[in-house]
Amino acid sequence: MRTRLSLVIFLAVPLILVSSAFAADSAQPLIGISKIVSHPALDAVEKGIQDELSALKINARYDLQNANGDANTAASIANKFQSEKVNLAVGIATPTAQALVNTLKTTPVVYSAVTDPVKAGLVKSLTQGDKMVTGVSDMTPVKQQIELLLKMKKVKRLGHIYTSSEENAVVLAGVVKQVCKTMGIEFVETTVSKSAEVKQAVQSIIRRVDALYISTDNTVVSAMSAVTDVAMKNKVPVMSADPSSAESHPVLAAWGFDYYKMGRATGKMVAEILKGKKPAQIPTRFMTKASDVDLLINLDVAKKLGLTVPKDIVKTANKVVENGKLTKK
Repeated sequence: MRTRLSLVIFLAVPLILVSSAFAADSAQPLIGISKIVSHPALDAVEKGIQDELSALKINARYDLQNANGDANTAASIANKFQSEKVNLAVGIATPTAQALVNTLKTTPVVYSAVTDPVKAGLVKSLTQGDKMVTGVSDMTPVKQQIELLLKMKKVKRLGHIYTSSEENAVVLAGVVKQVCKTMGIEFVETTVSKSAEVKQAVQSIIRRVDALYISTDNTVVSAMSAVTDVAMKNKVPVMSADPSSAESHPVLAAWGFDYYKMGRATGKMVAEILKGKKPAQIPTRFMTKASDVDLLINLDVAKKLGLTVPKDIVKTANKVVENGKLTKK
């Protein structure tokens, strides 16, 4: 009898340990975060998500993954998240979000920094989430950005480099083309499939344009140094939709979202789902507050290009580069 009782106790101990492990896991959810590439904006989203969850006292564990601009890698990451049974997955940028949604059918997926989630096939409507999918969009104000550029430089031909395989980039290219048409500006485009092609792509059009417009194209933004290197050598101004990368590159002006704040907004959404709210109950969210947007003006670049930035624009900017120093208002 004593031997049998000892055996029961011996067998019960591992079960208790396993039960304790499951209890620990439920108290500390595993969140998989997959971004298409590493650059300042997407890195800021990733950090914002973690900071927001920490601020909300959610003690999460993270599997942070970078697809390095490769769709096959993004798919492999999605499979990894599935095998390790993450409690929730976040896709930062369109390709990684698509990979997660295509693979994780029973796990909540939150997308962030996705331009058009409907055209990307992530949700059917912007007014409600799908059964296991919802997120935050970064649809950028293209018309206002180009209008801002025109206040600093007369532009007859606008160059645009974008990634032909990135859905958000293709959508934005169509918007840029339409805006140029309505403004009577010739649209000069060239496409790339990876960041290594960006420099050559810029070189192919730089002598045919008066300025370059760079959207929230992750592949191109990750190679911003190649863009600005060619542009500055040819005295062509760059208007960017990504203020984060513009802080460290010679871009004339950058007007776009504060991606760290977008990460915080995404973190709030993740927290809601972890606390029991269904993704289907959460529509796509947009960054609509004035404080969500940054405007960077580089007066050093303007001086090198012989351009004058109107004082009202400088006054409006919350980030100004002058004499090699970045000032944040």
